[in-house]
Amino acid sequence: ILKRERKKTVSFSSMPTEKKISSASDCINSMVEGSELKKVRSNSRIYHRYFLLDADMQSLRWEPSKKDSEKAKIDIKSIKEVRTGKNTDIFRSNGISDQISEDCAFSVIYGENYESLDLVANSADVANIWVTGLRYLISYGKHTLDMLESSQDNMRTSWVSQMFSEIDVDNLGHITLCNAVQCIRDLNPGLKTSKIELKFKELHKSKDKAGTEVTKEEFVEVFHELCTRPEIYFLLVQFSSNKEFLDTKDLMMFLEAEQGVAHINEEISLEIINKYEPSKEGQEKGWLSIDGFTKYLMSPDCYIFDPEHKKVCQDMKQPLSHYFINSSHNTYLIEDQFRGPSDITGYIRALKMGCRSVELDVWDGPDNEPVIYTGHTMTSQIVFRSVIDIINKYAFFASEYPLILCLENHCSIKQQKVMVQHMKKILGDKLYTTSPNMEESYLPSPDVLKGRILIKAKKLSSSCSGVEGDVTDEDEGAEMSQRMGKENVEQPNNVPVKRFQLCKELSELVSICKSVQFKEFQVSFQAQKYWEVCSFNEVLASKYANENPGDFVNYNKRFLARVFPSPMRIDSSNMNPQDFWKCGCQIVAMNFQTPGLMMDLNIGWFRQNGNCGYVLRPAIMREEVSFFSANTKDSVPGVSPQLLHIKIISGQNFPKPKGSGAKGDVVDPYVYVEIHGIPADCAEQRTKTVHQNGDAPIFDESFEFQINLPELAMVRFVVLDDDYIGDEFIGQYTIPFECLQTGYRHVPLQSLTGEVLAHASLFVHVAITNRRGGGKPHKRGLSVRKGKKSREYASLRTLWIKTVDEVFKNAQPPIRDATDLRENMQNAVVSFKELCGLSSVANLMQCMLAVSPRFLGSDNTPLVVLNLSEQYPTMELQGIVPEVLKKIVTTYDMVSCSLCFNGAWVRERSKREGQGQVRVHTGERAVLGAAGATRMPLNCPILREPSSPLEGNGGSWEAKHWTLMLCSFAVKSGKIGKEVKTGKFEELLHAVTEAT
Repeated sequence: ILKRERKKTVSFSSMPTEKKISSASDCINSMVEGSELKKVRSNSRIYHRYFLLDADMQSLRWEPSKKDSEKAKIDIKSIKEVRTGKNTDIFRSNGISDQISEDCAFSVIYGENYESLDLVANSADVANIWVTGLRYLISYGKHTLDMLESSQDNMRTSWVSQMFSEIDVDNLGHITLCNAVQCIRDLNPGLKTSKIELKFKELHKSKDKAGTEVTKEEFVEVFHELCTRPEIYFLLVQFSSNKEFLDTKDLMMFLEAEQGVAHINEEISLEIINKYEPSKEGQEKGWLSIDGFTKYLMSPDCYIFDPEHKKVCQDMKQPLSHYFINSSHNTYLIEDQFRGPSDITGYIRALKMGCRSVELDVWDGPDNEPVIYTGHTMTSQIVFRSVIDIINKYAFFASEYPLILCLENHCSIKQQKVMVQHMKKILGDKLYTTSPNMEESYLPSPDVLKGRILIKAKKLSSSCSGVEGDVTDEDEGAEMSQRMGKENVEQPNNVPVKRFQLCKELSELVSICKSVQFKEFQVSFQAQKYWEVCSFNEVLASKYANENPGDFVNYNKRFLARVFPSPMRIDSSNMNPQDFWKCGCQIVAMNFQTPGLMMDLNIGWFRQNGNCGYVLRPAIMREEVSFFSANTKDSVPGVSPQLLHIKIISGQNFPKPKGSGAKGDVVDPYVYVEIHGIPADCAEQRTKTVHQNGDAPIFDESFEFQINLPELAMVRFVVLDDDYIGDEFIGQYTIPFECLQTGYRHVPLQSLTGEVLAHASLFVHVAITNRRGGGKPHKRGLSVRKGKKSREYASLRTLWIKTVDEVFKNAQPPIRDATDLRENMQNAVVSFKELCGLSSVANLMQCMLAVSPRFLGSDNTPLVVLNLSEQYPTMELQGIVPEVLKKIVTTYDMVSCSLCFNGAWVRERSKREGQGQVRVHTGERAVLGAAGATRMPLNCPILREPSSPLEGNGGSWEAKHWTLMLCSFAVKSGKIGKEVKTGKFEELLHAVTEAT
């Protein structure tokens, strides 16, 4: 569990209420008033200067300055672009850059030589105001501002006025305060009534107005003030061609470049506008206003969870042992483990939550009816038959995939027969009793076992010919009773084994989940049958996870392993399921009645496959050819680490923590971002505290995490209330890394018990970039890129077995070629991003969007033409262009050439050598046996990853497809010309266009 240490602070100051920015006009007015900004120079010096826009809006000035006042300015018409973040050479090479917030930095690029004025604001809000205002002036100039001020927001104002008129049916010119408040709440349900009322009262007080009637002008003003989210407005103006709304083309650019939506067109954009734009005028004209854009971004369409994972999306035809299985411990208990009540609602809750393994601890009961409870404790009892009835009713309520009943049988032979009668009569054909196939090596798949119920329990030996026999007893309850008051006691392997009588009828219900006692790994590898299941006490499982992580993972490739909580968890607390998932343990039994971090992880984890209760384990935990140690503290061989970039932008409508009344209604929120996974991935970061603002706090803080095993990683957002006595929980959201949607997303917060908190969310930006070679993230800048001499190539060790060594020796050249191509490609991509003025987080479509305005000459003719030649698309310069533009074009051509010419060749060689390694592994036992060698763990990066340098784009077709899509995006931006030459590549363009 991640530990947190920080100093507590107390603040008695209140934050002043500032007018929100809701238009370009507001930004311009703020710039005319001026702001204190920090000016960064190449000599690592920082100068505090007061920057302001001239009243005539023709130049940007700063003071004081040693320069002549005429030199301490930049003409607006000379500005080429405004970049956000630390994305100029001065910022990248400056030693103090690490101390500067990415969200507060921006640069003004001006002059024919593309010089930069690098600035740092005191807050992200101030930076956004300057960036938005300057970009507006660059695009439209002063002459449009007067028109903007007189007609700005006409569409929005008309719509809000119409809402007012629908209430003012008698045309009185005013409505009651109550009606005004209710109308604004209807339009923005997250707003508190008290906040809306207060805003109207403040407005009336500022006008010395008596009474409570609200005029149309007041209604519009308060609506604009309360319902405009500046962070969304600043986002809108980045993509808007007129700075006040998005048309269909603007929205297409946003969806494609920022949200990563593929195959977007104007029809799809129009569908979104019609769905979310509140005004009829906007719908008719195909315009998305700030209110429609806000509504869209807050809708489930823009939630952080990828909707593809809301349905079953994984291969369900793998052996059962290849899946993590959502599992419950002592399902019948609804409170603690020693005195708490037993209730059938425990089964209903678990099964509705997608649980696929429930536990039944069965004992002799009165009137010859077996009962369920925890033996040797004071827990209450429930009748076995009623539980089977409930299981029959809800078994497949949330999932059609197999349900496992973990029977802990303590009944007499007589009542065992009663158990059999009840299960056969009630469950009927759902029971899976088919004998295991002796010729198979693995369990059947979840797909084959759809709608079936498996019994996990003891089974009589095949040599037993009588109607009953004795088997070993595994009594978890007895262990708990014995260990009351004793902590950290390991479960010994040599304790005296108790035995009990088992009737043949019950034994015959057990098919492919026969309970056996674990011996040791080497014995299990040789003697355990694939249909036999071992249960591990949490303490013993932790021991194996720490001392034998590799063996534990390999064991779980073939056999099912169940881990149950330590008997010391009397309070029904939960173990960390990640501790055992990282070893491949499939059935990690959780106390579903106990909320908290551990259940958040369990619930979040099983959402990723349609909440069906089964999640396919990472390939490295399934493939026999791979070797993986659960406790690795570095990158995983054969797995590409990913860099996760998360920006916490803002929060919305945080509720007061339950049971917290010391501060009244005041909330001082901050956010933790946690990464849970293998030890190398576990990390956390926190934002600053935003004091006295739970309604709309702005955080604007960015974090970066390296994820070494993405398939096993989870991201958890936690919102807490900063309090001197003890920080209170507000809400959380836990999501598997594989389910993250990139771009601008809302995170719907959940309560401690998992309920959705109405209207409470975080607004975040997510970007994921591929990082090869492992290790910690490098510092930014061209100087840190690895040359060939410093590159880390895969090393091969001689085994002195000729057949094996020859195969791997032949594989070494393709490995080096693939590494060189990949690194060269990545260096070219990094150069391209930096030349475009963007950070490493940006994708290539964002690069094309950012750089395309530079491709237009003064008379709006293209300076660059895309030439679709026979081999690969190139950018051709037209006339005299700046040196910076030449570098961009050269770098782009380098990327395209590398992909199209070399990707397929390296991939083919890698694939061919990988096939040879598969043959070695297939005949491994015979080869090694002949050489007198023992077991050899292999982990071959070629075999696991025969892909091209660009992740997910192997082969010439995929490479050309990628470059074509990039070209298509560039042409759609309207800034780049297109020259068509006949040839094979043009045919390919036509084919790709048809296909998409």
